[in-house]
Amino acid sequence: MSLKTIALELVPPNLELGLQIAVDEARKVLQGAAAVGLEGRIRHVMIPGMIEEDGDRPVEMKPKMDVLDFWQLMKPELPGMRGLCTQVTSFLDEDALGKRLSVLQEADFDGIAFVGVPRTMSDGDGTGVAPTDALTIYRDQVPNRGVILIPTRDGEQGRFNFKIEQGATYGMTQLLYSDAIVGFLKEFAATTEHRPELLLSFGFVPKMESKVGLINWLIQDPGNPLVAAEQEFVTRLAGEEPAVKRTLMLDLYKRVIDGVGELGFPISIHLEAAYGVSRPAFETFAAMLDYWAPDQP
Repeated sequence: MSLKTIALELVPPNLELGLQIAVDEARKVLQGAAAVGLEGRIRHVMIPGMIEEDGDRPVEMKPKMDVLDFWQLMKPELPGMRGLCTQVTSFLDEDALGKRLSVLQEADFDGIAFVGVPRTMSDGDGTGVAPTDALTIYRDQVPNRGVILIPTRDGEQGRFNFKIEQGATYGMTQLLYSDAIVGFLKEFAATTEHRPELLLSFGFVPKMESKVGLINWLIQDPGNPLVAAEQEFVTRLAGEEPAVKRTLMLDLYKRVIDGVGELGFPISIHLEAAYGVSRPAFETFAAMLDYWAPDQP
């Protein structure tokens, strides 16, 4: 079952900020979308399940609102929209995870991406269900089972193929700041018959990134020249004026869409504003979707 959607990521707010912020965030999304002609076109909100990570995270990780609570507060404000999310599996046993997935589905989450331990831990750590096992265990329960795809990561071809064979139906990419995904998917398509849906992820880079470096931190992979080039592009975007920034992101978007579009993968678009939604972010997203969007012929 293909999603073929435009999804906007919204990160759960800090609990200390109270409940009203969720309602305010939803209204801000509607206003921002309407202002740039995207009213009614964002069909999903993608909410990541946040877990504490490395101590060097540029923005302090404080206790976050639960994915489900955040969504249920926003949902009445977002008519026609449904949910996508990431679910950490490694700290829940099989029974508890199954119940959690049922609750998420009852709350109109159409797709759930299974993710594992943070970077401070090793694969296999945690007393719960490994993400690759969850893909098989909940195959009949969750129709749209996602995994994270990082095209610049060493060994990702085999890793992604294994996840698909375990039962993943879609891959949500890490934020794309180069067209490395094109070469990755051309090789993948040439060596396997698997054609999972792809949620291609693009993120707006505001000037604040120059001071904070959150996006640079999110995509880091020390010693990887492909990622170093992406980080340089992020740094350039942060320093440019809005019109130039929009042009650069649109050029990247075109190269990715044109390169991936003929390979036979169903494509959805996942948009992210890591520092919060804004008018410049929506203007950039609108320019990209005007070139190609999954909801247009």
